[in-house]
Order: sequence, then C-alpha cells, then structure tokens
Amino acid sequence: MELLRLLVLVVLALEPGVAGGAEAVGNSSEGLIEFSLGKFRYFKLNKPFPEEAVLRHISSNATFLIFQIHSQYQNTTVSFSKTPLPSTSGTGSDIGLVFILRPEQSMCTWHLEAADAEPVQNMAIPLSYSEGDPVPGGCNLEFDLDIDPNIYMEYNFFETSIKFAPANLGYARGTDPPPCDVGMGQDSRWRLRYDVYQYFLPENDLTEQVLLKHLQRMVEVPQVKANAVKVVTLTANDKTSIYFSSLRAQGVIYNVIVWDPLLNTSAAYVPVHTYACTFKAMEGNCSSLGRVSTKVFFTLFALLGLFICFFGHRFWKTELFFIGFIFMGFFFYILITRLTPIKYDIRLILTAIAGSIGGIFLVGTWWRFGTLVFCMLCVGLVLGFLISSMMFFTPLGNLKIFRDDVVFWVTFSCIAVIIPVVFMGCLRILNILTCGIVGSYSVVLAIDSYLYTSLSYMTLNVLKRALNMDFRRAFTNVPFQTTDFIILAVWGMLAVSGITLQIRRERGQPFFPPHPYKVWKRERERRVTNILDPSYHIPPLRERLYGRLAQIKEFFQGEQSAGERTPLLL
Repeated sequence: MELLRLLVLVVLALEPGVAGGAEAVGNSSEGLIEFSLGKFRYFKLNKPFPEEAVLRHISSNATFLIFQIHSQYQNTTVSFSKTPLPSTSGTGSDIGLVFILRPEQSMCTWHLEAADAEPVQNMAIPLSYSEGDPVPGGCNLEFDLDIDPNIYMEYNFFETSIKFAPANLGYARGTDPPPCDVGMGQDSRWRLRYDVYQYFLPENDLTEQVLLKHLQRMVEVPQVKANAVKVVTLTANDKTSIYFSSLRAQGVIYNVIVWDPLLNTSAAYVPVHTYACTFKAMEGNCSSLGRVSTKVFFTLFALLGLFICFFGHRFWKTELFFIGFIFMGFFFYILITRLTPIKYDIRLILTAIAGSIGGIFLVGTWWRFGTLVFCMLCVGLVLGFLISSMMFFTPLGNLKIFRDDVVFWVTFSCIAVIIPVVFMGCLRILNILTCGIVGSYSVVLAIDSYLYTSLSYMTLNVLKRALNMDFRRAFTNVPFQTTDFIILAVWGMLAVSGITLQIRRERGQPFFPPHPYKVWKRERERRVTNILDPSYHIPPLRERLYGRLAQIKEFFQGEQSAGERTPLLL
C-alpha cells in the first residue's frame, strides 16, 4: 500500500508545470494532490470524496505557510485534520489557513472537502514567509481560528464590508510568538500598518475562468501592489473593518497587506471577492442585471429625456413636466422607501404616479401664474443636482471630511444652488444646458438597466446616502473601463448635439413663451367682442355638453308609436 502511495506521488511530481506563480491543472481522483510553493493548482472537489493536499521540500528559511483555496461561489472546507473542527478549519469560497512550521519540518498536509453537493472548481496555492514577515491574523480574538489570515466579507444593497483579524510580528521557528497586548511601543504589533487594496474584474463578465485568472494577481504582495488600487492605510489603533459601496453584478477583489515599517517586510492576507449578488437565487441573481419594472421605467424615462435633449426648450411645457417628474419622483421615492416596507416594484409604480403629479403641478403652475423665476429655479436645481453628483463621484467624495452628513449635505446643496444663481442672468442658456445634459443622462440610466455601467452610480450613490445612514462610511470607488468610456462618449455627444441644435434653432426667437393664462384670457375676450370671429358663434362649453348628452340619450331611446300613418300621395 505504501509502495502504491509513493508511486502516485512520483507520477504527480513528474506532472508538467511551469516555474513559480504558474498554473498547474490536475484532477484529484487519486485522493492526493501534490502542491509546490508559489504555484497555482486547478482541481475539482466532490463532496463524497475529500482530498488530501501535500506540500513537500519546504525551505528551512520559511517560518510559516499560508495555504489558500478559491472558487467562484461554492464553499470549500480546508482543515488541518480529517475531521474539521472550528479552531482548525475554515469554510468559504475564499478561505485559507496559516501553518506555523516546527524546527526541521519540511512537509505539510491539509484536508480539502467540498461543502456543497455539486462539484466545485477550485484554485489553490501555498505561500511561504520568513521570520521577519508579519503573521496575518496572528492576534485574532474575534474569529474561530487561532491564527486567521482570512478577510470576512458581507454585503447588502447599499454597502459591502470587509473585516480581518490584526496581525502579529514575525518570529523564528520553535520560538513563542510575541505577545499581542503587552505594551504599545515600537517592539510590539502596534507598529504594524495595514494597506487595503481593491481590484475590479472586467465589467459584464461573470465567468469563473476570468475570476480565477484575476485572483492570481491579488495573492502575493508584489502583484497586489502592482495591479490593485490602495484605498486606505490603517494603523493598529484603527478598527480592522472597511466599508465600500456595493456594485451589483460587478466583480471586486479585496486584499490587505500588513507592513512592518521597522523591518520593511510585509505579508498578504487571503484575498476575498464579491459580486454583491448571489448566483444561486432563482430570481434576481447575478445573471439578471435588472428587473423588468426597472427596465420599463427607465426606458420610458430615457425616451422622454431624449426628446427633451433635442426639443426641450421649444416644447416648454413638456420640459416642465420632465423637471417636475424628476423633482417629485426623487423625493417621493426616498420618503416611501424610508417609511414603508413596500416591495420595490410597487414603490416604482407609486414613484411614477407621484412624479407625473409633480410634472403636472409644475406645468399647471406655469400655465396659471406664469412664474418664470420659480420654474427656472426648479430647472437649475436639477442641473445643479447632477453637477454636484458629478463632483462627489470623483475622489473628492472619498475625503474623510465628507463622512459627516452635515458637511456632505451642506456642500452638496451649495453646489446645486450655485448653478441657477450663476445663470440667473441668462435663463435661456441655463434651460438649454439643462435640457441637453440632464436629458442625455437619462439615456445613461436606461443603458444601465440592460448593461452595467459605472456612470449610473453618479446619482445612485447620492440616492443610497439619502436612504441609508450608514452609507456615509463607505468608499464609493467604481471601475472605469472600456464600456464606461464608450457610454461617456455617447452621453457627451448627445449633450453637445442637443445643446448646439437648440441654440441654433432658437436664435432670433423669443426667450420663453408668453404667459399661457394671459394669452387664453385675451383670446376669450377677443372672441366675446368680435362677432366676425367664427369662434364667436360657438356655444359655451356647458351648452355643448348638454347637447351631446341629449343626442346620446335619444340614440338609446326606442321609437314611440305616433298613431295611424298615411303614406304621402304624389
């Protein structure tokens, strides 16, 4: 039996592979998987057939190992023993274990098992660190493992949170680890720094192969620094929890690098990934990007916005309906979401109704009172809202000062109010700019219902902050890739085309239409006094309605007998 086991190991060792960091693909039907330091290995796990992972020829310079295993969404259990225990095993789609090496030890084993009934495609790699490198999760007091190098991730519609255990200083083989909570000087773990990195997967790509390929760039320290974006640096005094804006159906990988500034050494935690959605749900999973109600709502909204983009100033009342719809719909959606537990589809229908009422109210206000300043204030505030959202969509929005709600909303409101104030002397230009920019942006929102684009988060982040008090602590980074550049170009071309067309067409025309109520009143007086006007002889509306009702009544009445009838003689 031992001879057969040795033969299997020899065959696995002779399996073709590439130098450090390369991939090796193998099957695990033999029940034993051979690993090499720094090499990725692809394999499948089946729940009825647990596997044993073996790593041989460990260098004497290594003091601890991190073995990590990744899959797209199915869970895998990795353990030091055949029987998993909470303190010696971990389960997840991104999970790892730290193995502290004993003196003269040159071989390690782990036990792998699929946690789900279906087969799981996995990728795993063992990494070694020396005695000068900090130990990720070495001062864990919160999670089950004694030394926990994992990053724990949770998400909801608004935000994604990651948590990790504090690290400890490195130490040699056979020695005791430095104490975690004795002293806070430069000779303790309190000198360590934690760099949090974020890496975005290609947009609109949910395939397993792409995820596993890009995870390889987030495992080792040099690759993480070269490929990912550093979001924040934490000290040992900060809480080891970070919050990010959730990006549904967009793959994101997070990792933490712990750095010892005294020895200038570092080590990486086990990276974790998320799509802010689930692959297992029958409805609303990652593959279905948007609900049908969302697509219908924003498609109709985009058609109206596209009309406003090119013809809004000429069709003034239609534009006012569009602006009133945005105003009332935005505030009504916030109100009904925060105060009621109504389902999303019903909220969207009620928002459409409330928005329509707001649009009709703004049109009615203009028709009856002709208050141009009030209407243009609403128009300018909508443009100001979008421009303010653009400014906070930049890295400016991640500044620590804007995590205070008072500072954020005061700054946001001031920027929004400045726009109509600046353009108060040239209202027609303000109106045309609003038509072109806001109308064309509605097309971007409609595209996001069918195809992911980061540009929709320009306004969605503001809505999230209005709906959720905790969203203020979240970093709002988003990817900006090829799809976003194309949609940004489309948005820009639509806005410039609409603005240019309306400016050229309105040259030499009155700035705004006359007061509708005064025009209607003047026309009514003219018809009353001018008997030559054909409209003078038209009966009043009340008499016309009574006459029409009498005709309908006669139509449904049967013929009544009129006595004897004698035919006419010619």
